[in-house]
Amino acid sequence: MSVVEKIKEIEAEMARTQKNKATAFHLGILKAKLAKLRRELLTPKGGSGGASEVGFDVAKTGVARIGFVGFPSVGKSTLMSKLTGTFSAVAEYEFTTLTTVPGVLQYKGARIQMLDLPGIIEGAKDGKGRGRQVIAVARTCSLIYIVLDVLKPLTHKRIIERELEGFGIRLNSAPPNITFKKKDKGGVSYTNTVPLTHLDAESIKAILNEYRIHNADITFRCDATADDFIDVIEGNRVYIPAVYVLNKIDQITIEELDLVYKIPHAVPISGHHEWNFDDLLEMTWTYLDLVRIYTKPRGQLPDYTQPVVLRKQKSTVADFCNSIHKGIIAQFKCALVWGSSVKHNPQKVGLDHQLADEDVVQIVKKIN
Repeated sequence: MSVVEKIKEIEAEMARTQKNKATAFHLGILKAKLAKLRRELLTPKGGSGGASEVGFDVAKTGVARIGFVGFPSVGKSTLMSKLTGTFSAVAEYEFTTLTTVPGVLQYKGARIQMLDLPGIIEGAKDGKGRGRQVIAVARTCSLIYIVLDVLKPLTHKRIIERELEGFGIRLNSAPPNITFKKKDKGGVSYTNTVPLTHLDAESIKAILNEYRIHNADITFRCDATADDFIDVIEGNRVYIPAVYVLNKIDQITIEELDLVYKIPHAVPISGHHEWNFDDLLEMTWTYLDLVRIYTKPRGQLPDYTQPVVLRKQKSTVADFCNSIHKGIIAQFKCALVWGSSVKHNPQKVGLDHQLADEDVVQIVKKIN
């Protein structure tokens, strides 16, 4: 039996099984088996992950990367062309885009790389079409645009989510707060700081047995599900923010548009008419979590034309210095900062100080 057939068999058994406390143990084992088979399918022995195939591997540029994911003919290429000015083939037939087409969006002083990916089909996670290569590139993105045609059922949204999740991509969620550490002996021990309503000792040991793990220390700091626990054991999941870009709103009524606005993480647009691009770009900036830092040479006014753009989780003074030149830290004495990250302006800070959006920074060097 092939891997795909085994996956379908397990999925069918899970669909037949009622979800309750009595079946939690059995479902946990099935989910662990399914995760192992998916890993085997997506990283076959003797082969690469698929992203390196011709036309898909694109060098990273800019401060962030956005991938366009969606079914064929939903307007990904039109949107890409309008946002970046990069030509991406547009036509009325499906599968116009056959390779990754890169472009660059300039927004608020940031260079953001955009990738127009070929349309995926249902079953991509199981290797149908070129879905494996498409989703492998999506795993490298800082943000995913899931482009949907509002004229077609929003069940497409769930299908695409299922395809991405099957490839280990978790959308708009944080990693589960679970500490998992293998050890050489001592058996399995687990502690939890919150009540576990989805897992019990038997389910935890059953999942570990499926992975042939007999000695481990586990700490649950969240009410984890079997899927959360399996994700931590697998260790290859990526957690990526996503914006649902609902295209072609020029073809629906105002009443329908009101309903579309209620979808979480979604922005309705018209790529053809360039409607609502401002909202899309503002949400993009928020989801990418970027900050702009302005430089101020000594005795001069701040340079507001070319900010240094950093990811918020990596926006210390040290990160700021390294983004300008690696040699600055060796001569660093202190920094003067104006902005919302300090209590008074200017304030003298060190390398560990966390900068905020639109702070102004002046580097003071050591005197030799």
